[in-house]
Amino acid sequence: MPTARSVRPAGSWSGAPADAVVLDYDDRHRRRFAMTGVRGLAFLLDLEQAVMLRAGDGLALDDGRIVEVVAAPEPLAEIRCKDAVALARVAWHLGNRHLPVELTRRALRIRRDHVIEEMARGLGAEIVAIEAPFNPEGGAYAGPSHGHGHDHHDHDRHHDHGHGHDHHHHDDHDHGHDQSP
Repeated sequence: MPTARSVRPAGSWSGAPADAVVLDYDDRHRRRFAMTGVRGLAFLLDLEQAVMLRAGDGLALDDGRIVEVVAAPEPLAEIRCKDAVALARVAWHLGNRHLPVELTRRALRIRRDHVIEEMARGLGAEIVAIEAPFNPEGGAYAGPSHGHGHDHHDHDRHHDHGHGHDHHHHDDHDHGHDQSP
C-alpha cells in the first residue's frame, strides 16, 4: 500500500494530484490513518506527529505522487457585526472560550453551536447559517504552517473548560473566563 510520510503545504507543490481526499475539520487532524481518495486510491497516512491538514495541502506518497487535501463543507455559523469593535468583542469572547474560529474580511466563522450563537446575538451580532469548508486559525502556538487549530500549551496551572480537554496555565498567564474585556 502506498504511504504518505510528509505533507507539502498548499502552494508548495504543482501538477495534477494522483487523487484527492475530502475531509472535514476533525478528520484533517491526523498522524496515522488509512485513507481512500475520491478516485479510489487507497494509501496510508503515516506522519511522525499529528498535524492539521489544510485545504490544498499535498500528501506526498512514497512513490512521488501527491494526494490533494480538500476541505469538506460543513455546517457553520457566520457571525457578522455592525462594526469592527463589535466584531472584535465577539472574537474576544470566542477566544476566551478557546473555540476554533475562522476569520474572514468581515465575519467570524464557527461550527454551529446554539449556545455560542445565542451568546453572540446577545453581544449584538447577526448569525447566518452557512455550509462551507472550515479553516480556523492555527493559534499563536501552532507554528508557521501546520498547527492543529487549538492551542494545547504546556503551562503549570491546570483548569478544565468543560469542552472535552484540559488546559494548563502559568501563574503569570492568567485570564478570567467569561469576563468582559
